[in-house]
Amino acid sequence: MTGLEFQTWLTNTTLGRLSLATLLLLLVAVASRVIRHRLLTRMKHVDRRYRVRKLVSFGSYVLAVIVLAGVFAGRLGGLTVAFGVAGAGIAFALQEVISSVAGWLAISFGGFFSIGDRVQLGGIKGDVIDIGVLRTTVMETGEWVNGDLYNGRIVRIANSFVFKEPVYNYSGDFPFLWDEIKFPVKYGSDVALARQILERVVQEVCGDIGPDVVSAWRDMVSRYRIEDARLEPMVTLVLTDNWVEFTVRYVVDYKARRKIKDRLFTRLLEEIDATDDRVGIASATLQLVPGPAARPPAGS
Repeated sequence: MTGLEFQTWLTNTTLGRLSLATLLLLLVAVASRVIRHRLLTRMKHVDRRYRVRKLVSFGSYVLAVIVLAGVFAGRLGGLTVAFGVAGAGIAFALQEVISSVAGWLAISFGGFFSIGDRVQLGGIKGDVIDIGVLRTTVMETGEWVNGDLYNGRIVRIANSFVFKEPVYNYSGDFPFLWDEIKFPVKYGSDVALARQILERVVQEVCGDIGPDVVSAWRDMVSRYRIEDARLEPMVTLVLTDNWVEFTVRYVVDYKARRKIKDRLFTRLLEEIDATDDRVGIASATLQLVPGPAARPPAGS
């Protein structure tokens, strides 16, 4: 077979076009792997490496589609009617897949969340570690593990959930949370001293409101129609049937809730122990009272 005959066979026969498409797709795959390897070996930042890997993969998919369209361009016209008839059935059968692709577009361009954000999606809470075309991958927190700590379980959630359920983002525009602890104090304690201790401890642990917190909240206030809330720690008091209940409210980084609670309770216990019982921590006591003895009915 001469070179001209081979070229004619390669471009005009179905087998030839398939062979050409396969060869070009292999070249695209090899080039994508080489480029990804060359770029990633020079990058140390994890977030940048992830984004470059995703960009190269997406570019290779786009190039593969262009290659297939170019190779089979001359034969697509006759398939238009067949594609139109099959399209309705395919769309119905793959409606969940189509919804997931639409969800991926909404996530990518709608600002729902990004890689590294802590979110709650469809009842699953955790950190987003990957956003695919069909599914979002989350490293789960909570469940059988108390606090906002990883439990080791990786969850993959269909992207279509963004159209069906609320999306809770713990670290989006304002990567901080308002958290609270409740501190019960016995009746008869020095309530004024208890309040002083609470205010001093929370100011010591959480009182340093950094410029990043103030800046992030100012951006929130300027972007949304929202109340300019208080960022400084606050101590409030209510009376209950059993004790005097203090509530300590403060702003904390969304990843530091458990650590801050540990420091607060540790310092509070140290301060309360130093009051020589002027302030006592209240607790609920359950007392079982025996009932009257059962008597047999009269005349038995």
